[in-house]
Amino acid sequence: MDDLSAKKCVPCNTKDLRAMTEETASKLIPKVDGWNLANEGGTLKLKRSWKVKSFTKGLEMFQLISDIAEAEGHHPDLHLVGWNNVTVEIWTHAVGGLTENDFILAAKINTLDLHHLLRKKVSA
Repeated sequence: MDDLSAKKCVPCNTKDLRAMTEETASKLIPKVDGWNLANEGGTLKLKRSWKVKSFTKGLEMFQLISDIAEAEGHHPDLHLVGWNNVTVEIWTHAVGGLTENDFILAAKINTLDLHHLLRKKVSA
């Protein structure tokens, strides 16, 4: 039950779906390694960024993420800034904040093997 990546997103039009509090989100954030909580104008979001090898590798990454998003029926905001900076923002637009769906999607994105797309860190 603790493995968010094993769960399925629920439809966003469910009447009982409500945005979670920042306190609840703070308890879930450790379960999605690499993701950060962001509060943008009172709207809580999950954010994560990566540096990819090239512009086309960023597009490949978008395709991998979009396959998961389509399967879950829950879609993140995808940003390719410059030629190699990928940022993903996840939040439930229908409730104006975070729901468990967002953490489920982040956990599923974390299961992707992205190493072949990412830039290697330069050692000093």
